[in-house]
Amino acid sequence: MVSLPAPAKDFTGDYAPFQANYGGTGLLETPTARMAPVGEFAFTYSNADPYSNFAFSFQPFSWLQGGFRYTSISGRDFGAGSDRDYLDKGVDLKLRLLSESRWAPQIALGFRDFGGTGLFGSEYLVANKRWYDLDFSFGMAWGYLGARGDVKNPFSYIDDGFDDRDRDRSAGGGDFNFKSLFTGRSAFFGGVEYHTPFEPLTLQVEYEGNDYESEPLGLSIEQDLPVNFGARLRVNDNLTLTGAYERGTTAMFGATLSVGLAHLYQPKSDAPPVPVQPAPVETTDNWQKTAQALGENAGIQVRRIKTRGDTVIVEGAQSRYRDLAQGELRGNRILNSVTNDDISSFQYRYTKRGFYLRQDNLPRDPMPNDAPFLTEPGSVFAYDDYRRGVKVVDVSQSETADLSEIETTVYEQHPDRFDWNIRPALIQNYGGPDGYLYQVLVQASAELRTDDHGWFTGTLGYSLIDNYDDFDYVADSDLPRVRTFINRYTDETDLGVYNLQYTRTARLADNWFGMGYAGLLEQMFGGVGGEVLYRPFNSRAAFGIDVNYVRQRDFKTQFDFRDYDVVTGHATAYIDTGIKDVLMRASVGQYLAGDYGGTLDLSRQFESGVRIGAYATYTDASYNDNFGEGGFDKGIYVTIPLDTFFTRSTRNALGLKWSPLTRDGGAFLNRRYSLYGLTYDRDVDDYWQGFEPPESR
Repeated sequence: MVSLPAPAKDFTGDYAPFQANYGGTGLLETPTARMAPVGEFAFTYSNADPYSNFAFSFQPFSWLQGGFRYTSISGRDFGAGSDRDYLDKGVDLKLRLLSESRWAPQIALGFRDFGGTGLFGSEYLVANKRWYDLDFSFGMAWGYLGARGDVKNPFSYIDDGFDDRDRDRSAGGGDFNFKSLFTGRSAFFGGVEYHTPFEPLTLQVEYEGNDYESEPLGLSIEQDLPVNFGARLRVNDNLTLTGAYERGTTAMFGATLSVGLAHLYQPKSDAPPVPVQPAPVETTDNWQKTAQALGENAGIQVRRIKTRGDTVIVEGAQSRYRDLAQGELRGNRILNSVTNDDISSFQYRYTKRGFYLRQDNLPRDPMPNDAPFLTEPGSVFAYDDYRRGVKVVDVSQSETADLSEIETTVYEQHPDRFDWNIRPALIQNYGGPDGYLYQVLVQASAELRTDDHGWFTGTLGYSLIDNYDDFDYVADSDLPRVRTFINRYTDETDLGVYNLQYTRTARLADNWFGMGYAGLLEQMFGGVGGEVLYRPFNSRAAFGIDVNYVRQRDFKTQFDFRDYDVVTGHATAYIDTGIKDVLMRASVGQYLAGDYGGTLDLSRQFESGVRIGAYATYTDASYNDNFGEGGFDKGIYVTIPLDTFFTRSTRNALGLKWSPLTRDGGAFLNRRYSLYGLTYDRDVDDYWQGFEPPESR
């Protein structure tokens, strides 16, 4: 089963903090200055009539916490004629300003409902100090959390304009509420958390700064007591249950599921590396058997095996191990058992879709039996010394052609031209007033390769079940409907052709890569396009341009088209910032609806291989064009390597994405391939950790 890391303990030795009712670390209704362990992702549900909260919280850095939340408000309809409860959504942010020390408290600055309707908008400054099993918090809040107004807004001494808070300024929803920051009434809040001797149980008491007399949407909520009492039961490492009595009138219950994404690891049941054997007197002449062993044990799908002087060269692609070094060190053992003492080094030359991407040169010696990454923890192997003999270099097709006269090909395998698979698929959308929307399909995919640089792909999908009939929030729009017809595509498609295209690649120069494609490119659009990428070897920066002419497909997802067509494309810069494994991707260009603008995408990859990111898109489509809430598109996503779930190693990954609404502005063409993804192995930064045992990474 998957090893889900327990919540980490902070330096005081106490358990990591809990999630508050609205998401984010806190007590019950009030936030604290505490931060979750880096990489933690948490989902919290809480219900205290009339509010039901569904909150997601993530901790990309030790000093930064973010989250988004949905609040269902019973007794208030979403709109005229709607039979749904009002659904509010917001984005929260918290920054740690000061870490706790022996004498100083931990201090944090937070923003609730910062990017949302502002119904629950609030800002706060809060401090925490721990004393044995007690953790005290005290803070000041503005807006919703400070609605009691029992203390004069300190910023009013600077400017009287801070006295009033205009809640209508964010009524459109989805915008960042800069003008309302630190305005209006303010109040103190605080509380204490007690870790009982019964380790799973924690008790909480808090004083609220909200008096519930100015609730959103004209709600009338009674508060007999500004003090709330709660109990937390940590059922196991990943589940916490909450019960509380709030306002002196209302019972609250909730639950939190959390997982530490930074250190996800699944023990593997892969075949053990082949034993180290003495070098044979004569090098093998059965290279086919060697290639088969490299594929089965080292995950290297061999295209060619060559020799040059005292070096054996393996050309191919790694199909199983995320760490290239792990496959190579397994490969070394296999090659050691079939080559004589005249061979002193092994070389791995990686190709993908016709591109030569890199060349890793590994010395043959030492060849230890107890390499720690291959056997039990604690075994001795001076991998630092070994790594000094490893060289990783760029290689191009022209370079391999120049070497052809001095390299002897001893084995060549042409890959199968055709393969196929059948698998389930899930299309989902969560974030709009229609709630969670999904479609479950069974998909059959096939690929036919014409040569190393060209291939046909196709995907048929049959819809098994969906609830897109509930997709009612289409709304008026002055933009072409390039995405909001999703319910029509779902309703009118039983068996659909979701992809049918021909793709071709070319190495244009040493650091330049090209790709062209044509066909039915995605469910909603078909056409032709191309991409050029400049990506120097092992560089922190890459730059690409894609241009596409596409036409909107018919709702039945077959071979017919609608009248709408558009040219769409972007110039994109990929920057590895060098800060905490953060990748920045910035794009400018024209989107599917014909709107011009840019997208900024920031993501962090943890040591587990999990990547979490967020993006925002601004275009010339205004709020009046119904671009989306706040006049811009935004969302977050998580990419999880599948071998964190499986006992067998794999390079495949699962992507999950959330955006507030399905709208037409800022919509990208869903291209099946990108050159940045196809050339991933040109990045060397993560390569060296593959020489280390998993438990030490």
